[in-house]
Amino acid sequence: MTTLPRPTAALSADEARRVALRAQGFLGAPDRRSGVRGVLRHLGAVQLDTISVLARSHELIPYARLGAVGRRTVESAYWTDTHAFEYWSHAACILPVEEWPHFAFRRRAYRDRPHWGHELPDGVYDQVIKQLRTEGPLTATELGGAKKTSEWWDWSGTKVAVERALMYGEVVCVERRGWKRVYDLAERAVPQALLHDELDDTECLRRLVRLAGQSLGVGTRADIADYHRLKGEQVDAVIADSGLVPVEVEGWGKPAWADPAALATPPRGRHRTTLLSPFDSLIWDRARTERIFGFTHRLEAYVPKPKRVHGYYAMPVLAGGRLVGRVDPAREGSDTLVARQVTLDGPKAVPAVAEALVEAASWVDCTTVRVERVDAPELREPLLREVTRALMAALR
Repeated sequence: MTTLPRPTAALSADEARRVALRAQGFLGAPDRRSGVRGVLRHLGAVQLDTISVLARSHELIPYARLGAVGRRTVESAYWTDTHAFEYWSHAACILPVEEWPHFAFRRRAYRDRPHWGHELPDGVYDQVIKQLRTEGPLTATELGGAKKTSEWWDWSGTKVAVERALMYGEVVCVERRGWKRVYDLAERAVPQALLHDELDDTECLRRLVRLAGQSLGVGTRADIADYHRLKGEQVDAVIADSGLVPVEVEGWGKPAWADPAALATPPRGRHRTTLLSPFDSLIWDRARTERIFGFTHRLEAYVPKPKRVHGYYAMPVLAGGRLVGRVDPAREGSDTLVARQVTLDGPKAVPAVAEALVEAASWVDCTTVRVERVDAPELREPLLREVTRALMAALR
């Protein structure tokens, strides 16, 4: 049995929540000077997802922290000047390019993997590399086609080969074009100083554990492992040398570790009021979200419609450092944001939800907000009044 070190500090549940909010960029003045790139470096990973309602998740992440940053600005910040690359972290994520060497352990694991779900036809891998070298960057379609049939899982040999090359690190996704990955050779896309797999697994893991701890502020072993989808034993092997410090958090019932810089000063400042992507790293771990916020968060997009409770793409509402409700949004035409379903955590949540709705509407160039269903019918009229007031204020 592993002997755990004695905690160096004790945090109340409220202190831990505030530490987590500051670490994720929701407490205190936003760093507008470093902008979207600063958000990416601060978080260490921004998750991608195919669903687009208000916007795609990787656009919603900087919006939630910085406010109405232009959507073209977001894409440009991620993909120009070899600033970022896409790889497997918590899921498919945009990652700061300087972290390329620290994913060498995962690239090696993929190269050593004995079995794959798709067969790789002879000669196709080399052909894809040759084509990218002479013609790239290219999408899978431009390489010769992504699918053998219309079935989503039925990849062509070309698609199998280029995705295998992506996992191995010979190929990099350098942008998304119409949601299609654009592939290029790593030797062209990654700065030469970073283009190596020289770090051993221990050094890679130590860095990612420390990064996870910094991005979380404070977390349990499971929280830290989940951030970059490491195994628990991988965390155990390096956490003592990661620079994180053991702490005790009231009510957590499990050992925790914190970024010492997060403990150096009390978390203070202005709280952000915003809609959150269901894939935001503040809430992407359900167990952690319940532990910190007392809020059960579940994406229902893949739940059959009759079984949905809060809606297809219910976005939690953050206000005052707490999760105070949910909004399931939609777009109607070019100028109307529709709140198909709104869940409110009592009357005090009404002004914050209205503010979040109107700001999100303005960001996506909508001039009108229509509220459909409100789970607490008695709060429907108060919410409509607050939305109208916020819309009028926005027009001044």
